[in-house]
Amino acid sequence: MGPIDISAVDPLLIERARPIRLLALDVDGVLTDGQIYFDDRGGEMKAFSTRDGLGMRLLADNGVTLALITARESAIVARRAANLGIEHVYQGRNDKLDAFNQLLAATGLDEAQACYAGDDWLDIPVLDRVGLAVTVADADPVVRNRVHWVTSRPGGHGAVREICDLILAAQGLDEGALERILRK
Repeated sequence: MGPIDISAVDPLLIERARPIRLLALDVDGVLTDGQIYFDDRGGEMKAFSTRDGLGMRLLADNGVTLALITARESAIVARRAANLGIEHVYQGRNDKLDAFNQLLAATGLDEAQACYAGDDWLDIPVLDRVGLAVTVADADPVVRNRVHWVTSRPGGHGAVREICDLILAAQGLDEGALERILRK
């Protein structure tokens, strides 16, 4: 992960990533591997990639708004969002397009400035409208055929970091972000 060779990336993808000011993400299957673990007392567990977390923080530090839109409700998601400083969290939202439209109204941004990453059919209405539609390597085939880009990594295993790295590189911010980390 880290700064990518922008010359090796499709120029059309770079053009789509350049104006992005909002990264909205599905949770299960994108930020996680889609597995949900329940203990015998009804507790729930999910695993999140720390590399994804760093990528999201780097984007936020460079003025990109972050958001989560998920069909499930989970205290774990609220905790992860709080940990990353994500204020736009839409849980329990089967109508993800409605949540996305509320997000655009809240941020004052438009569809062309948004990147959305989703992995299943509920995500398609949003993917069909954003400036940069992305899915993960292990996404549903129907979704894979409708997006602008498919990450090389599966959900929960660095796919979101790939998205963040692409946006940073397309906007010429990747080297500066790395330099700030190295100076600390």
